[in-house]
Amino acid sequence: MSTQTSLTIDKSRLLSELTTLANFSSCEQPAPAVTRVVFSDEDLAARKYLMSLYEDAGLQTRVDSVGNTFARWIGDDDALPAVGTGSHTDAIPHSGMYDGTVGVLGGLEAIRVLQRTGFRPRRSIEVLMITSEEPTRFGIGCTGSRVMAGRLVESELSDLKDSDGDDFHTVRHRAGFSGDIASAVLSHDYYHAWTELHIEQGPELESKELPIGIVTAIAAPASLIVTLTGVGGHAGGVLMPGRRDAMCAAAEIIQAIEQLAIASPSDDLVATVGEVDVYPGAVNSIPSKVRFTIDLRDVDGDSRDQCKSAMETQIESIAKRRNIEFDITIVNSDPPATSSPMITAAVEQACQASGLAYQRMVSRAYHDSLFMAQVAPMGMIFIPCRNGVSHRPDELTTPEQLSDGVEVLARTLATLSMS
Repeated sequence: MSTQTSLTIDKSRLLSELTTLANFSSCEQPAPAVTRVVFSDEDLAARKYLMSLYEDAGLQTRVDSVGNTFARWIGDDDALPAVGTGSHTDAIPHSGMYDGTVGVLGGLEAIRVLQRTGFRPRRSIEVLMITSEEPTRFGIGCTGSRVMAGRLVESELSDLKDSDGDDFHTVRHRAGFSGDIASAVLSHDYYHAWTELHIEQGPELESKELPIGIVTAIAAPASLIVTLTGVGGHAGGVLMPGRRDAMCAAAEIIQAIEQLAIASPSDDLVATVGEVDVYPGAVNSIPSKVRFTIDLRDVDGDSRDQCKSAMETQIESIAKRRNIEFDITIVNSDPPATSSPMITAAVEQACQASGLAYQRMVSRAYHDSLFMAQVAPMGMIFIPCRNGVSHRPDELTTPEQLSDGVEVLARTLATLSMS
C-alpha cells in the first residue's frame, strides 16, 4: 500500500460497536460504566457479538482452549507467519468502555479499512481477543497471553480460584472452553510481528497535545502479598508498651515502601500498596493480623528487583523490631519487554504517512503485549485518554483520537504484512 493511500476510518461505526460492547455489562450503572468479568454471562455474550462482527468482515475464526479468539484475514501466502494485533475485552468492576476494547474493535476496523482500499496482504493479518487480561476473577492478570507464551501451565491454572472457590478449569469448562492447555501455546513462528493499539491510561499524550505514542518498552510488574501477625486484644485493656499491633507495623512498612520507591535512581520505578485487609476490623479491637499487597514495576528489571529486595529487608527489620510475625508471598515477578525496532519503525512510518505527530514513550501500565513479546516481535501504539483517566466510567478517548490510532495501526499492519 502506498504511503499516499487515503484511509477513511468509519468512526461512527467503530464508536457504535464500542458502545454496544459496553452494554454487555453487569454494572449497576448503564454504559459507559462497565463490569465484564471473564467467563461471566456478560463476557460470553460479548464474545458472541464479536464473532458476528468477525464473520461480517469475512474473517476466519478459531477459539483456543482458554477462550483466546482469533479472527484471520487470509493473506496471499497464509503459510507465512501472520501479523497479529488485538487486546482484551474483559473489564474490571465499574470501569470504562475503552480499555482493551479499542485494541480489539480498532484492530477489526483497521482490517476493514484496508479491505475497503483493495489492499491485499502478503502475510495473513489476525485480530486477537485475549482472555482475561484483568485479574478480577482469578487474581492474576494476562491469563490468556501468559498461556499463549507458555508461562501458565495446566497445574498452575488449577491453583487459580475465584471467590466461589471454583478453579480456572472448572469455570472455563462451564463457559464452553475445552481442550488441553498445551494446545493454546503459540509457536515462535506463529506471528511475524505483534502490535497492540491501546489508550495510554496516563496524561502524557494529552498534556503534550500529541495524537500518537510509540511504545518502546513495557514496565514489568512484581506483585507481593505481605501478611503480618501480631497479638490482638481489647483497645482499652492493653497498654501501649506491651502491644504487638499488626496495623501499626503495616503503617510503618507502607511508609518505608513509599520512601524506597521515591529514593530509587530509576525515574520509571513505581510502588503501590493497593489493598489492605485488617483483622478483626473492629473499632475497639487491636488488629492482630494485616494483609496487604505491593505492586512494584519498572522497565528496568534489575532496578525493580533491587528495590524489591530492599523492601523485603525493610519488612523483616520492622516486623522483628515490633515483635510481629511476617510472611511475604511473591505472586508474580515478570520480565519487562522491549519493543521491536522493526515495529517501532513501521509505526513511525505510519505516523508520517498519516501526517500525525508522535513521541516515543514507555508504558508503565502492563498489557498482554508484555507476554506476546515472548512469542513474537512486539510493539504498541498509544492514543490519548482524557485527563489520563482509566478503569473508571469517565474513561474517554474522542472519535478523532480513535480514528488516528486506527489509521496508524492499519498502515503499520499493512507494512508488516508485506515484509
